[in-house]
Formats: sequence, structure tokens, C-alpha cells
Amino acid sequence: MRTVGVEEELLLVDPETGEPRALSAAVLARASQDPGDQGVFEKELHEQMLEFATHPQADMARLHAEIVRCREEAARHAGEIGCAVAALATSPLPVSPAVGVNRRYQWMADQYRVVVHEQLVLGCHVHVAVESDEEGVAVIDRVRPWLSVLAALSANSPFWQGKDSGYSSYRSRIWQRWPSAGPTELFGSAERYHRRVADMLATGTLLDEGMIYFDVRLSQRYPTVEFRVADVCLHAETAVLLAALARALVETAAREWREGREPAGHSVSLLRLAAWRAARSGLTSELLHPATMRRMPAEAVVRALLDHAGEALAADGDLERARESAARLLRRGNGARVQRELLERTGSLRDVVTECVRRTQAA
Repeated sequence: MRTVGVEEELLLVDPETGEPRALSAAVLARASQDPGDQGVFEKELHEQMLEFATHPQADMARLHAEIVRCREEAARHAGEIGCAVAALATSPLPVSPAVGVNRRYQWMADQYRVVVHEQLVLGCHVHVAVESDEEGVAVIDRVRPWLSVLAALSANSPFWQGKDSGYSSYRSRIWQRWPSAGPTELFGSAERYHRRVADMLATGTLLDEGMIYFDVRLSQRYPTVEFRVADVCLHAETAVLLAALARALVETAAREWREGREPAGHSVSLLRLAAWRAARSGLTSELLHPATMRRMPAEAVVRALLDHAGEALAADGDLERARESAARLLRRGNGARVQRELLERTGSLRDVVTECVRRTQAA
């Protein structure tokens, strides 16, 4: 059974006002004093962000428990210095992002200017183990059409600078400003993948391989493929659903590769349209079906994903859990829908953030 790890970026906020707080260095200093949390939390590009990474897990119940524990520990460390954490992919309230003070982040700020100074967005990255780079690239080629569905499930960023963006995942639209971000064409082999990365770095436009921001990529640090399309999810259960689906997509793609089945040849242009539709609509309307690239109700497209990956989900013991979790998500709505409903009920973005702080720590 393939292992899965999850990285989540959390927003640091004032518990009273809901406004983002640039206190990541202080929170990390607190976490470093706790032997159990050393190496779990990391700095990110902006000081209003805090990232954690789980251990590789084979069992989804254990992964769920670790995500909840990491969120609780992040909240505890943040609380000790007077702030809170929220699993929000953008700040509902206006914010002026503060860039972290280190050489890498300062290079990025000098190079990309307003992109860096406006881009306070928070994602969820899922790592799934692969046996080799060759298998990993075969997987990357074959999961491309399904990434937009994962993005729709996770959508959790309707607000931008105090206003409704009109999107379910505005984070994903902001993220596309990076020159290396987005879907990729078919690679066909690990050699071609690595050649493409080397060619991109040779332009001098990117600082290092960590700035290869493909929607799904080979990890630099681990023997994994890394899914990078998702917003950080408001509810831990949704993050676990993404992890289960990502693992099943990897296993399904690897089987297709071993059986000699060719990947779908959708162009990058079509994949960009599918990603835009997922960002705009989330689960509230229609998505592009990964097989046909034609509009269908979101619920039908989610069912298609569960069917496509169903054999692998069943083999991992995740099929019923995934079906039940997806059904709850469709009924309740993703984070974007929850945030909008909270605003409609309370009339206050501050109250939206306060409630999302509470939900971030809920099991």
C-alpha cells in the first residue's frame, strides 16, 4: 500500500479581529521548544503563514488523526503568543502580506515584485509514494485530467481583500501568476521531465528546483509525486478525502502505465479551462468532465472520479470512507460555500474568520 503525506499551510490571525498576523517566526520559536513538534512546522513565504507536514501514512484514519493533532498543536503554539490559526486559503479580511526574511524569499520578492507582495495564499499539498521517477512521470501524465476535480472539492477561498471574488477558489487564480505554475503537457518519460526542468532552470527565471510549480510534480525531497492543486481545506476530513483520492489516482495511473495504456491527450489549453471552471464554480454548478472535457453537473463529475479510482480505493480499504466523505462534502459544501453561508448569516467577515478558526481544530 502506498504511503501518503499531507502538507497544510495555515493562516495566522488575530482571535478578536480576524485580521492576519505576521507572527510565524514567533510561533515557530515556540514550536521549536517542544520536542514533539520539532521538524513538524516550517516557515513559508509570508509571515502570516505557518506550514506543517504529516508523516507518511498508509492508513487514512491515522492520517486524519495526525492532521487534527498538527492543527491543534499549531493552534496551541499560536495561542501562546496571542494569535490563532485558520485553515483558509485566502484571508477574508484585507491584508498586506509581509515577506519572510531570508535570502530565498528576498530574491523572490526582488524578482517577482507585486506577485510576491500580493500573494498571500494557502494550499494543501499531497505526497504519494512512487517506486521510481519513471513511474512518477507516468503517473503525472495520467492524472492530469482529474486534477481540476480535486481543486473543486478543496475550494476554500471565495474572498479577496475584503470582497467576494466571485470564485470558489480565488487562491488558484492568484497562484497562476507564478511563471512555472499550472498544468503540463505530456512528458512521456522521466528523462524528458528532468530535461524540461533543467531547461526551465537554465533560463535564470527561477531560483531553484523548488520553484517548479507544476500542478503535480516529482518531489525534490521524497520519493513521491506531489499534488499541488488544492486549497488548504477548512475541514480535516476534506484533506483526508483528497489524500485518499490522490493515492487512488496514483495507483490507477501506475496500473494503466504498466498495462501499456496511453494517457489522455488533452491539451494544456483544455486543462487550463477545466482548472478555471473548477476555481469559478467549485461544487456549486458544473465542472468539465475529465474524459470528455464537456460541462456536467459537479456531483456527476465527482462520481466519475470515484468510479475511475474505485478499484484502487477498494484495494486500499478506502472506498466506503471516500464515498461517505464525498457525499457529506457535496451536502455541506466545500469551504467556499461554508464561508459564504457564514457571511450571509452573520454579515461579518470577522465572524466568518472566527468560526473558521473553530472549525479548523474540529475533528
